[in-house]
Amino acid sequence: MKEPSGDISNRADFSRVRYAQCWEDADVLLAGLDPQPGDRCLSIASAGDNTLALLARDPEQVIAIDLSAAQLACLELRVAAYRELDHEELLELMGSRISSRRKDLFRRCERQLTPETRDFWRANQSALEKGIGTAGRFENYFRIFRERILPLVHSRRRIEALLSLRSKSEREEFFERSWNSKRWRGIFRLFFSRFAMARLGRDKEFFRYVTEKDVAGRILERTRHALVELDPSRNPYLTWILTGTHRDALPFALREENFERIRNNLDRLEWRKQSLSEVLAEGETFDRYNLSDVFEYLDESLCLEIWRQISQSTRLGGRVAYWNMMVPRRGSSELTEHFHHLRELSADLFEKDQAFFYSDFIIEEVRHG
Repeated sequence: MKEPSGDISNRADFSRVRYAQCWEDADVLLAGLDPQPGDRCLSIASAGDNTLALLARDPEQVIAIDLSAAQLACLELRVAAYRELDHEELLELMGSRISSRRKDLFRRCERQLTPETRDFWRANQSALEKGIGTAGRFENYFRIFRERILPLVHSRRRIEALLSLRSKSEREEFFERSWNSKRWRGIFRLFFSRFAMARLGRDKEFFRYVTEKDVAGRILERTRHALVELDPSRNPYLTWILTGTHRDALPFALREENFERIRNNLDRLEWRKQSLSEVLAEGETFDRYNLSDVFEYLDESLCLEIWRQISQSTRLGGRVAYWNMMVPRRGSSELTEHFHHLRELSADLFEKDQAFFYSDFIIEEVRHG
């Protein structure tokens, strides 16, 4: 099938790992989708964390798709780790815990891997040494921020104080008195500008449809929300950015209470190297969709085509979840007869979203297929 010209697959490089972790909050994803036992789910694979989180809800099947073989290799190695390792060993392999035996842990997982995925990870020895959660370009972007930029503004002691448990009023006082300096705001705006993100963290093609002028300013405001309104000490995404590990703030798929539920349902997971439009064209029916921020990278005509495909491929009452970061996209605005925006639920979950980079979190219900 020839990809439409508006598809990101024609324009960006998908040969390397961009995201070694899912930088989207699985807790709000699951709360929004509310997957039920027996549901069929379609999920953008990314690094695999949120796809695996869906398995904890006992679906009939989860189909994970991605344009990138490298991203699917991330998912495949995670699946192997859930099968072969115990919970603490999984955290070591990921990089969530300090470890000196990651290569040995990988060797135990190798027999579960396809030859292509095994060779891919053998060629990425640095990731196996540091933790597979460090292997992406986006994670390297945050490493540069943590090691080179942040020390210009805040000491390690102040960062530890930020991550200490405290009340909202204490967090607000600390933020205004000790954190939110002119230097912090200036350096943040430079490092998280559109220019810097395109060069160091994302692909310049990911910004093709961005019209927002002050990208860094919007992210800066959401960062304040994460540091004051939410509890930094419980935020896995913020903790990793600031410390390079998860400590005790684990994302959903890595929490001990979810480990066995995910492992017991691994046989219900299938992954494919396909675009969203391709898999929808095959005529399968789904109940729940985790679509990440996929609409950011597609032109409006292709978005409309995909929303029409979803409306035809979804059982009545099915739900679609996705994020907007810099490009406002919403199926319910284009196909009002097919999609109902669950506005209050979406807004409530967005306020709780610990992955604070996004400008919107959208849950839509399919009215009829």
